[in-house]
Amino acid sequence: MERTSKTAIGLMSGTSMDGVDAAAVRIYDDYNFEFISGHSLKYPDDVRTKLLEIANNNAVTSDICFMDFVTGKLFAQCANELIEKAGLNPKDVDYIASHGQTVFHIPEDKSIGNITAKSTLQIGNISVIAELTGITTVGDFRSRDMACGGQGAPLVPFADELIFKKDKNRAIQNIGGIGNVTVLSKDCDTFAFDTGPGNMLIDGVMHELFNLPYDKDGQIAAKGQIDNEFLNRLLTEDYYKKFPPKSTGRELFNDIYLQNILQNSPENKYDTVASVTALSAKTIADAYKNFVLPKTSLDEIVLGGGGAYNRTLKNLIRDYTQLPVKTHADFNIDDKYKEAIAFALLGFCTLNHTPNNLPACTGAKKKVIMGVVAYS
Repeated sequence: MERTSKTAIGLMSGTSMDGVDAAAVRIYDDYNFEFISGHSLKYPDDVRTKLLEIANNNAVTSDICFMDFVTGKLFAQCANELIEKAGLNPKDVDYIASHGQTVFHIPEDKSIGNITAKSTLQIGNISVIAELTGITTVGDFRSRDMACGGQGAPLVPFADELIFKKDKNRAIQNIGGIGNVTVLSKDCDTFAFDTGPGNMLIDGVMHELFNLPYDKDGQIAAKGQIDNEFLNRLLTEDYYKKFPPKSTGRELFNDIYLQNILQNSPENKYDTVASVTALSAKTIADAYKNFVLPKTSLDEIVLGGGGAYNRTLKNLIRDYTQLPVKTHADFNIDDKYKEAIAFALLGFCTLNHTPNNLPACTGAKKKVIMGVVAYS
């Protein structure tokens, strides 16, 4: 029987809030896929500033309402630019699957009026995307998992299983604004959780101390020395001790958190960057020691996300874990577009009425079909 396929575009914007990544993918009915092309669109500076204000609880309701449609237009623009870049016609694209832009995430139960709930909010209105592209758009993936008791994160492990298989015991470590790991093992079911800050605090320190958006290749951190007393204070954060399933974001590691740690940081600003970089690496290593290795051994780590380009961070992870460290590029997957590919795969399941969450990763009570559809 001849395989059938769908052509899809996955859209992703993470906790770094720097822009949209889009991946055009051909997905077959057996879930194998071919990467066609990728494209990125940087947020205008004033858009990013407003999004960060929302994520740091410094906005009003009208800001959220407005930015939902603004980011929807930017997501649509990124998709349309990718279609042109890839030499496709909008009619060639069967659907778009958009993660949206997370502006707040509350993974733990809160109560009001005797009602208890977890919650999350991704903006980037899918009706706007569908209208401006002329393509059916799937979005709002996290809410359905949270509705049945999950944390709505991490969701990418579903795709990690398809991409990396289980021929070795691997930690698929994404380092975006937040670090998250998917554990693929022959010895146990796939599980995943957020390890803590990835690039988020590093980027924040770089902005505050060097007026730069990030530490390119880890060059600034490489010039400093790790202040172990400062690092050990940072490691007392309660999140690191919590058992999975767990997830986090700017609701914890926000501007206030950044300013608090800078108050007691080393005098040498290069040492501060080195130490905060070490924090990201050490929390990853400690997460493996405390929550992964009691369940399964690990043969290697596969890094993805922007942190995969930070050589100092990569070397520290290798030193702290004593494990071989590869990148997604070693598996012919572009580090920049893996998560966009993942959401294209999740959308494929939504439209085929197939459950696409992993309860062992999110803590949900059952498997569900995540995603809401805006038809073209």
